[in-house]
Amino acid sequence: MTSTAEALRSQELAAPHGFFTRRGGVSAGPYASLNCSLSGQDDREAVLRNRALAAAAVGAAPAMLVGLMQVHGPDVVRVETPWAPGDGPRADAMVTDRPGVALGIVTADCAPVLFASADGRVVGAAHAGWRGAVAGVLEATLAAMAELGAAAGTVRAVVGPCIAQHSYEVAADLRDAVLARDAADDRFFAPGRREARWQFDLPGYCAARLRAAGAEAAVLGLDTLADEARFFSHRRRTLAGGGPIGHQISIIRPAA
Repeated sequence: MTSTAEALRSQELAAPHGFFTRRGGVSAGPYASLNCSLSGQDDREAVLRNRALAAAAVGAAPAMLVGLMQVHGPDVVRVETPWAPGDGPRADAMVTDRPGVALGIVTADCAPVLFASADGRVVGAAHAGWRGAVAGVLEATLAAMAELGAAAGTVRAVVGPCIAQHSYEVAADLRDAVLARDAADDRFFAPGRREARWQFDLPGYCAARLRAAGAEAAVLGLDTLADEARFFSHRRRTLAGGGPIGHQISIIRPAA
């Protein structure tokens, strides 16, 4: 199979990885083309082919790519052996030091965050929507990596394509939940364009949480809502009145 999956990479990560766009797959219609979510209504075989293309692009065997049933929480799974596609546990982050295992996170506005130790031999991947980020999924990922030998001060993390502040209008419930943890996080909110609304800086918030926990953090700075050609977006779908949607995938595996 020839890999055509389009991947974005960061020099900050010392492990094979890719933040994949929606381009370079085999799905059609609203799922065009590199839809990697098994939980939607896309053809399962097409999704599995897409996931195999993405795995190959980071040098991983398709059978070694694992994913989760993402639930917007703080739980982290240590991966020692792969499971079948669609059989992942309910959690929002994974870590591993097993050569060959590839960790995959699917997103369509939430932040995919990839982690690597300085030598690239311990890696992590997290799905950070606002609920998971507030609940501590990023810090929990760093703690799980530390248990595998990667101290937080040596870990680098990159926040991938997600909804940007100017695109992310939120209401009081989200703002209140963020500020209930730390009132100083008001700095991640800008005035909204409507009354009782704010613009939330999700990637900036994630990066700040990572840095406060001792990791080096970078942000790719790509807005999933604004860039329809490259990214799926839940918020774009909602603003358009609904309908089916695909998800992009972000993958990392330990360095050899």
